[in-house]
Amino acid sequence: MAFRVNHLHLKTPDPRKTAKWYVEFVGAKVVSETQNPNGYPTIRLDLHGVPLNVTGYIEGQRLEQHYGLEHVAIDTDDFAREVEKIKASGVKILEERTLPDGRKVCFFEGPEGVRLEFLEMK
Repeated sequence: MAFRVNHLHLKTPDPRKTAKWYVEFVGAKVVSETQNPNGYPTIRLDLHGVPLNVTGYIEGQRLEQHYGLEHVAIDTDDFAREVEKIKASGVKILEERTLPDGRKVCFFEGPEGVRLEFLEMK
């Protein structure tokens, strides 16, 4: 049996604003933007090879909906620069530490409280 990730789904009250944040601060690329029949946007991002759908609540969905997602970890080859960039913008830093193998990590908060993590590449 084969599996692969199809997408991560992030729900937010303002999909365009949230998608813009992911583009600006963590290097995502907009793949497509469509509108559902009610006029609400669905934005598909490529987050370094991980498809990320950004939407509001979906009308007609019975499963309880909530905003957010646990965390997304992102490798970066310029850790210090990227951490400084998010700090300068006022992004909330949740934790910074060094892993046992010497790499640095920084957990920070994105829109709707989504936890993101920068990992230093070595």
